[in-house]
Amino acid sequence: MCSYIVEKVALYGSAKGLSDWKTVDTAHVYFDHPYHAPLDHALGIDFINQANGGKDRIAVELSAETARELVKAITAALDRGEMEHAGLNQY
Repeated sequence: MCSYIVEKVALYGSAKGLSDWKTVDTAHVYFDHPYHAPLDHALGIDFINQANGGKDRIAVELSAETARELVKAITAALDRGEMEHAGLNQY
């Protein structure tokens, strides 16, 4: 059974596709049956440019365990980076 649970997050950033960099302004985050990963369920993240119609997407499918480790690594990198750069953000 599909859950159709999707969290939508506004973003400010870029993502690299097959041939070039693209502006992304939205991420759709979901936990459901993957399209490609050999898993029963996966955490999927689709990075899109909603302002550009959302036609192109850059997607990842991760196991739940991998996704949780990625969250920890993102938090650690942000914490460490903000400490080392004394809170100087460029956004």
